[in-house]
Amino acid sequence: MVQSAIEAQIARCASWPQRFRPEEWLLYKTVIHETRIRTVPFAIGGGLAAMTYAGQWRNTKDLDLYILSRDREGMIRVLTHLGFEDYYEKLPYDRKWIYRGEKDGSIVDLIWAMANQRAVVDESWLQGPEVEAGGERFRLLAPEDSLWSKLYVLQHDRCDWPDALNVLYGVGPEINWCRLLGNLGEDVALLGSLLSAFAWLCPEHAQKLPAWLWTELRLQRPQEDHNSELVRDRARLIDSRLWFTPTLSPDQ
Repeated sequence: MVQSAIEAQIARCASWPQRFRPEEWLLYKTVIHETRIRTVPFAIGGGLAAMTYAGQWRNTKDLDLYILSRDREGMIRVLTHLGFEDYYEKLPYDRKWIYRGEKDGSIVDLIWAMANQRAVVDESWLQGPEVEAGGERFRLLAPEDSLWSKLYVLQHDRCDWPDALNVLYGVGPEINWCRLLGNLGEDVALLGSLLSAFAWLCPEHAQKLPAWLWTELRLQRPQEDHNSELVRDRARLIDSRLWFTPTLSPDQ
């Protein structure tokens, strides 16, 4: 059986214990274990999920647990029991959608809604691919849900579109596009903008996305271009630092 791109990428999660600092991974593993044995449904999202799908590694120095709103108080008690303190005392944040726990310089975020209140987490968010790392089994936020949440983060001091572009490169052809379009509703123009940027940045990979998607969004379907220098040059125009998966060497 041919391994899918998503299967190949999530297999990399097995190396997580070696990629984190030992004390950091132990902390995160403990949180994952305690959440799992309490049968609280959750999925890991944020930068860890996005970079998994992208085929990169980036220690984001936090762990994003997507949970249902009904479980937030119980999960806050779990973090408190494990010695986490409310990060609000160090840096105030919006409590309507997130709880941030901090311990020994590491942060665990409990997320039950989008920051812009466009959507709340429901059971469908928590049915992404199952992975294993360090003897713990858990789910990642599905790539289409990761993209959905990142599309709205286009702020003056923070932008998640680089993560979104990397996810498209890593697993774009296998994303559940119908689900993503249905979730976006009237905000679908955001996705069109992201895909236009992706087609400019990496036309060869953009051409591999479903043909009907470009038609649905009234976008011109990109033409294949095998010029790797073009991709590198355009990636540098966005950020002079190395950030886009095909421009990175394996050791990066």
